[in-house]
Amino acid sequence: MELFPAIPLAAWQDTKATLHRFAQIVGKIRLAAGIRRNHWWHVPFHLTGRGITTRPTGRADGGPIFTIDFDFVAHQLVVATIDGRAVTFPLYGQSVASFYDEVMRALGDLDAPVDVDIPQPFDLPDSGRPFAEDTEHAAYDPVHATRYWQVLSQVNLVLEEFASGYSGKISPVHHFWHTFDIASTRFSDRVIDQPSGNDPVTREAYSREVISSGFWFGDDTFPQPAFYSYTAPEPAGLAGQPLLPGTAEWVEQRGSHLAILRYDDARAEPSPREAVLAFYQSAYEAGARLAGWDVGAVACPGGVTDPVASS
Repeated sequence: MELFPAIPLAAWQDTKATLHRFAQIVGKIRLAAGIRRNHWWHVPFHLTGRGITTRPTGRADGGPIFTIDFDFVAHQLVVATIDGRAVTFPLYGQSVASFYDEVMRALGDLDAPVDVDIPQPFDLPDSGRPFAEDTEHAAYDPVHATRYWQVLSQVNLVLEEFASGYSGKISPVHHFWHTFDIASTRFSDRVIDQPSGNDPVTREAYSREVISSGFWFGDDTFPQPAFYSYTAPEPAGLAGQPLLPGTAEWVEQRGSHLAILRYDDARAEPSPREAVLAFYQSAYEAGARLAGWDVGAVACPGGVTDPVASS
């Protein structure tokens, strides 16, 4: 199929809003039942051949091990345990409230109940409303849901290719249910002193110096899909650094700067994949250079660190 097919935000905004909340429900279950990893790496979703997954969740000797998978081919949620039992139900025809009830019922039927600490959206306009009371968000267009997963799958592989060039500490390529983006983050070993008033999510995510590269589908503040990169903390002069390709730019958002390559601009390039890789590399080099990273020392061309194999 076409690389980076069209996915304008306006065409699927209602479906996206519903799916975002579905994802937050399942993500909070993973948060409650999973094993904590640094920088919240245990929380996001990963891509599968049919959708996205929590990966196996639980503890080896602490009760049922289960996965929750969104299947965007058959358009159903699959809750399964490693003893072969599974509960499935359709994604379409659900409000957030009914989806929440179905997920919790499925976990109970599989003897894997999970208590979600705060069963309401995180950092969304309706964050004060419990999932169980949200009958407003109930749009689900299967065509748009499939397209969302297909775009995620393509971007996932471009990010995997970009990630292969770095031998330092780096996150997996993963899909966050917080902002509904997909990203991979490179870390230096520099510890960052943060204001004591920062929330725990921010403090853990940015406890080290980072350069993050990703993609999101757009939102109310930036209503179009785009590839992005940022350096945190942001070094002085970052927004004045050159970016590739020529359509990329620095955009001020929430008091800092994002490198942005709009999805439609990437699609218009002769080679969209090469354009996105060049964009990520130019933004990374800009941030790393200004932050004083030794870019050469952590380079990993072709994903190879063995000096014999790379010679």
